[in-house]
Amino acid sequence: MERGVQRWAVDISDWKPSFQDFSFALSLLPVQDCDSITRFIKMEDRKRALVSRMLQYAIVHEVLGIPCGEIIIKRTLEGKPYLESGKHFQEFPNFNFNTSHHGDYVAIASEPLCLVGLDIVSNVIPWKETVTEFIQNFSSYFSNLEWDNIITSGNSNDILFEFYRYWSLKEAYVKATGSGLAYGLDRVEFHHTGWTNISVKIDGKAMPEWRFWLSELGKGHLVSLARGHPRSAASNYKKTLDVTDFDEAEYHKGLNLPNTRFSLRNVEQLIQVLCKEIYRVPRPRIHNTVDVEEMSDEH
Repeated sequence: MERGVQRWAVDISDWKPSFQDFSFALSLLPVQDCDSITRFIKMEDRKRALVSRMLQYAIVHEVLGIPCGEIIIKRTLEGKPYLESGKHFQEFPNFNFNTSHHGDYVAIASEPLCLVGLDIVSNVIPWKETVTEFIQNFSSYFSNLEWDNIITSGNSNDILFEFYRYWSLKEAYVKATGSGLAYGLDRVEFHHTGWTNISVKIDGKAMPEWRFWLSELGKGHLVSLARGHPRSAASNYKKTLDVTDFDEAEYHKGLNLPNTRFSLRNVEQLIQVLCKEIYRVPRPRIHNTVDVEEMSDEH
């Protein structure tokens, strides 16, 4: 099952496509994906959304071997992406994936059996308010213990970074379950030893069927990963899963799989995969002649 544990990241700051290059990459996706990308006004947001969709098709193709043109990815009412497939892949009894993007990075993570949640956060310093004023807006999402750990962590930079660590883990948990809700997150309390051996308690009860990891991607970006039991999935997401009940031995095979490091990909590699599988044509050459900020938001 280890091949089902994939971690990919793309630094989109390195990709400065011309209008034609961006349009070509967009044309490799189904129409419904294109509509969800072009609804964004800012081109940077469009880039993140486009790369996120490209990562989803590429990872499904690479792990499961499904031709890209046959991959159908849908979303639950809460926005959780899932693979619609009539096939059952014995090696990957519950293959699922999650994406995240913030700042310069777009990433994807997949799991063969357990739920997976992923969140990226860029350590951005608020500019309209102080750090204390900024984090106070989110105080209701933390337990008393977490909040104390945040506000006593040091100077303002230390406090902000500690806040982002906890927030990223909570986002990864919510995204793994597919609930789409931040309400009640104060009940979800994280414990750690120097941000290793991370565990969670819900309403004070330890949840040993979950694993969490927190690491740095680079350039001030944090990434959190959550791996948990499918029975914790929200109802709409649970309906999309192939298997939600496992015996303890089988589940622990998935829970204790190694968590691999993130592999850096680039947009050209993703385009090459989609071109080869959908159109069977040579990879297009990417020109860096037009800065993204100069492109029209209306295309």
